[in-house]
Amino acid sequence: MSDVGVTEIRLADAADAAVIAHIHMASRAASMQYLPPQKRSHEQVTLWIKDVLLKTCRTWVAVRDAEILGYAALEGDVLEHLYLRPDVRRQGIGTLLLDEVRRHSPDRLTLHVFEQNTDARAFYEGHGFTVLDTSDGRRNMENLPDMTLCWTPNSVQRRRSRS
Repeated sequence: MSDVGVTEIRLADAADAAVIAHIHMASRAASMQYLPPQKRSHEQVTLWIKDVLLKTCRTWVAVRDAEILGYAALEGDVLEHLYLRPDVRRQGIGTLLLDEVRRHSPDRLTLHVFEQNTDARAFYEGHGFTVLDTSDGRRNMENLPDMTLCWTPNSVQRRRSRS
C-alpha cells in the first residue's frame, strides 16, 4: 500500500487551462457565497486563463498523482490568484503554492482580498501578510469592499520578534 502521493509545484501551461478554470470557479462558488452569481461559462473562463492569465502571469499548479489541486498566479510582485479545489483545503497545498510565489518575489508580495473572505485573510495573515489599505469596492469588478495585504521578509521578522 502506498501513502498519499507527494504534492509537487510546477509551472502551468495552456494544456492546464480547463482544469485551472474548473478550480477557479469551484473554489469561488464553494467559499465565496457573497459574490454575485458567475455569469461566465467554464469555456469563457478557460479562454481567459489561456489567453490572458497564462500570458500575463507566472502561474504554478500544485499536482499530486497527476491531478491538479490548485494554482497561483503572480504578476510582478502581485499575487493575482491563489485557488484550491474545495476538497483539498487545509492540507498545506496553499502554503506550498505561496512559498513558490514568494521564491519568485522574495522582497515584497502584495495581493487583494475581499473583506468578507475571512478564511483567505486568516491564511495570509498567518503567513506574515499585513493590511496596507482598504477599499469600498470601486477597484474590483464585483464592487465589494476589499483589502490590500503585503508581505515582506521584514514583516515576518517583526511578527516573530513580537511573539
